[in-house]
Amino acid sequence: MEKDRQIFNLIKNEEKRQQETLDLIASENYPSKAVREALSSIFVAKYSEGRPFKRYYAGMENVDKLETLVQEKVKEVFLSPKDRNYFSVNVQPLSGSPANYAVLRALLNKGDKILSLALPQGGHLSHGAPVSLTGMDFKIVNYYLDKKTGLLDYKEIEKIALREKPKMIICGFSAYPRKIDFKEFRRISDKVKAFLVADIAHIAGLVAGKVFPNPLPFADVVTTTTHKTLRGPRGALIICRKELEEKIFPKVFPGLQGGPHNHTICAIGQALEEASSSQFREYTKQIVLNAKVLAKELQKYGFILVSGGTDSHLILVDLTCKGIDGREAQEILEKSGIVANKNAVPFDQLPPSRPSGIRFGTAALTTRGMKEKEMETIASWINQVIERKKPSLKIKKEIKKLCKKFPIP
Repeated sequence: MEKDRQIFNLIKNEEKRQQETLDLIASENYPSKAVREALSSIFVAKYSEGRPFKRYYAGMENVDKLETLVQEKVKEVFLSPKDRNYFSVNVQPLSGSPANYAVLRALLNKGDKILSLALPQGGHLSHGAPVSLTGMDFKIVNYYLDKKTGLLDYKEIEKIALREKPKMIICGFSAYPRKIDFKEFRRISDKVKAFLVADIAHIAGLVAGKVFPNPLPFADVVTTTTHKTLRGPRGALIICRKELEEKIFPKVFPGLQGGPHNHTICAIGQALEEASSSQFREYTKQIVLNAKVLAKELQKYGFILVSGGTDSHLILVDLTCKGIDGREAQEILEKSGIVANKNAVPFDQLPPSRPSGIRFGTAALTTRGMKEKEMETIASWINQVIERKKPSLKIKKEIKKLCKKFPIP
């Protein structure tokens, strides 16, 4: 069959763009060739509504084996042997936000109260933002970061929980760079008899690599995407206490979606196999090391970092002192070959469309093989572009040279 020339050219153009630029978007990564091959497998042609061995169609022999295999891989990566019998896994959610919504609709009644980190503070749309269905269907109460430190204030979170008596507390964030005390969140949740849901979409790979705290077994439910630090395809997982399975899983299917994407589940399985290796653990160590070096170098140039640094792959920079907003910084950095995203900072005085901050992440560059030396150079380039407040063609050329040394896998 003849290829569509326009589509082919767009693929080649995107390959070129990615190869010649530095991807510092914290929610992006490069899956391995094996993951991409699994994603394009013949499983893409099979419909499989229902749960394993309880399907609505025929021809399920290999699909059922695949899905149960991947469920077990999830347990092996995220759960200790003694906890695996107490949790159930669903690998069918198509993405992170639908997974979160399925959990909320399963465990709560409409109008029930949820306590979560406010979106501008580093939370996520699907944790109750007003524009999300989660914010429309439930009463949302927020906790906030400490104004002085930029850190989670567990005493204040406890006070709010005791006052508001939420039915659910959500932890796990999209722009919080520090470690999370999941055990403390469990203690607070127990005090008010609330479900504890941990959304680890950003940090799942770091948890798998054992360089970041694991919310299991403290959380009642853990949700995650699979394409960020976990370095898989664009999909999602739900891990829940076994007694909650009958409530949650029907909200995925038939509640929110029809047949799962079997080719994605296949690729998730390959990513989990890679995540269980010693090489992956070394990779996650390097992610964090690279982020710490990049953060330290940016501080040398006078950049203000929310919370003063990072414990993860993520760095949130407040650009207020640089006389530039996040949108302008994003635009001039991209024209110079550095791709990042504008982001609100805690207690931001600017609107979401033009926030005060910018977010960096080191997972994708670490996948390409870059280490501390490259982070020092990249920090220098970021500083030069921001100080000039305009793109630099010279830096763009230097970035292309650097990228040739570190091809995308």
